[in-house]
Formats: sequence, structure tokens, C-alpha cells
Amino acid sequence: MNIAFIPARCGSKAIRFKNIKEFCGKPLIYWNLLALENSKNVDEIYVATDCTEISEVVESFCFSKVEIYMRDKENAQDSSSTEAVMLEFLNRHKFRDEDLFMLVQATSPITQSEDFDGGVEELLRSKKDSLLSVVEEKRFFWDKDGKPVNYDYKNRPRRQDFDGYMLENGAFYINRVSNILKDKNRLSGDIGFFQMQDYNSIEIDEKVDWKIAEEYMREHVLFKYVKEKNIKLFLSDVDGTLTDAGMYYGENGEELKKFNTHDGKGFELLRNAGIKTGIITSEKTKIVENRAKKLKVDYLYQGLEHKGKLEAVKEICKKEGILLDEVAYIGDDINCKELLEAVGVCACPKNATPSIKSIANIIELSLSGGDGAVREFVDIILKDRN
Repeated sequence: MNIAFIPARCGSKAIRFKNIKEFCGKPLIYWNLLALENSKNVDEIYVATDCTEISEVVESFCFSKVEIYMRDKENAQDSSSTEAVMLEFLNRHKFRDEDLFMLVQATSPITQSEDFDGGVEELLRSKKDSLLSVVEEKRFFWDKDGKPVNYDYKNRPRRQDFDGYMLENGAFYINRVSNILKDKNRLSGDIGFFQMQDYNSIEIDEKVDWKIAEEYMREHVLFKYVKEKNIKLFLSDVDGTLTDAGMYYGENGEELKKFNTHDGKGFELLRNAGIKTGIITSEKTKIVENRAKKLKVDYLYQGLEHKGKLEAVKEICKKEGILLDEVAYIGDDINCKELLEAVGVCACPKNATPSIKSIANIIELSLSGGDGAVREFVDIILKDRN
């Protein structure tokens, strides 16, 4: 059995409730749990916490492999070591000596399923006793006494000729249960490495790390699969997506909607890139019809709910000779959910409902509906396109 273990205490001096603070639209701890849940080499996942706030957030994810372990208060202090809570946990559970125990740090949210799987496979392949994740570091270090640590300054090597060092990035550590209980340490014996990409060097310890890590997450994880898709059709909902979800009425009772010109430019950019566009909405109004004409969309479907939206898009795909996997869609509420879950790339505005934000692989945008969220999604799709 392979066990993953994430310590997540409530106390954090630098960033209050860091483990459940929003990171790229989700609680920080969500990202490691999602990757572990989808890992083929992880059987059970335990979150060791000392407070109900974190346990309630974790339980709300409804991951099938995840269990909560309420750690002792004495092992959840600022001075408490990670090894202390690991040993507390292992002494209260009956695992086999040969079971693999993976310590995972929530402060490294960019770690993906393939990293965890690769770490387990590397440990078994190499026949090492334990393993830690690292990144290659090609920088020159000096100690506080003014002496070089890892190079000769009189014979400075070129970067391409410098072998560099392996930097412990804190993402995860793997050892056998028997070794941890015997040596009382996350690592022991003959230690191996699992090398990760350079951008995995970031650990969130201070507030300045947060923004950097979010940018890395968006660039290398959240938007990665967008690049891998060949999007040929872009579709958008209206209320709460192209608009701010507000209902405005004139003196004579006429209904008004507020649209955003940046979104309009986004449709033009898509058209120039050869991507077909459309609007799929539950309501049916003349306002939307006029806006669709202004945007020169290829398809307009109004008055559709739930399955009706998905069936309409299937019809478009059949007509265009494309797959649902080649469709991008942005929506904000429950009536968009089935279509969002079916298309190749899906996104939602910042003001979307929680049930929509919980969709797997959805891109939660930084802007709200009517404030340029659609344009933000367009820019992501068009990024790196010739």
C-alpha cells in the first residue's frame, strides 16, 4: 500500500490559515489533494490537522481517497516538527513495514499526479531506501564568511559547463513505514532523488511567494491543457458571463443588460484566428439577438436549459465536423454545468456559483462576468497561437 500524508495545522504566522487560503480559485490544500486523488500510485491520503476549519474544507472536496486525521495539539505547535506528527500517526495505525509513506507539503501546490507517480516509480526502480523531490539549481553560493560554497571564483565556469546542484524543493518525500519508525525521520538509508521541473522550486512560506506561485500554477498547470487542445469553436453564456448578472429596467419597464467592449474585441480576435464563435443562453431576448449580430457570432441559441445546451452544441459539432473536445465554453451557473463538463476546455468568471467552480479542470478566471472575463478566457486560448 502507498500512503500519502499532508500535515495541515491551523497555525501559520506568515499567512493566516495558509492551508485553506484561496490559491488560483481553490483552497491551497485542494491542489495537492486533487493530484494525489488522481495518482495511480497512491492508495490512501491522510490530512493531519488540528482544527475543524481545515477538516470541513477538506471534506467538502468529497475526494474518495482522503481521510482526516485529527493530530494532537502538542504536535501542532510552532515548535512541533513534521516528524513528530508523522510518528504520532504511524504509531496509531497498523500499516505494513514495507508500505510506502509519502510526506506531501501543501506549500508546493504545483506538484502534479505524474510527479507523485514518478517519485514512487523511481524509488522502486532505483531500489533506494528513501527519496526526496528536487530541482536542478545552477547558481553560485557563498557562505556568510565570504567564501564560495560551490565553485572557484578564480576559475568561474560557464553556466552551460556547470553541473549545478540538486535543490530540495520540499514537494514530497517517500520512505518505507519501517524506516520511518526505526530512524524517526522522513529520509533514511540510501537516499535517491526525483527531479522536477525548474518552476517547482517555489515553496509558499511568505506572502511574496504566493503571487509567484500562482503565476507558475496558471502558466504551467492550469493553462497547459489549453495549449494541448485544438480549439475550433468558442461558445459563451450570457447572463453572469457576458453581463454582470444584473437586471436593469428603464422608466417604461424595458429590460437592459450591460455588456463589455473588451469581450466584444475578444470575439473579433477569435474570428481573425479562424475560430468559430457562438452564444448559448437559457433566456430569449431581443437584446441578446442584437448583441449577437454586433459580435458577428456564427451561432446563436436562446431559451436552452441544461441538456438542451449540450444537445445544441452537439448539433453544431456535427455540422462543423468537429469534436466536443475541440470546443471551449464559458458559463457561470448550474444550467451551464453539463455543457461545461462535456467540452474540451471550460472556464467560469470569478463570480460563478460554487457548483460551477468545483468542476474538474475548469479555469476560474480572475475577472467577473461583464468585467472582461470572456476576453480573459479568449486571451488564454489564443496565447502562443501563430
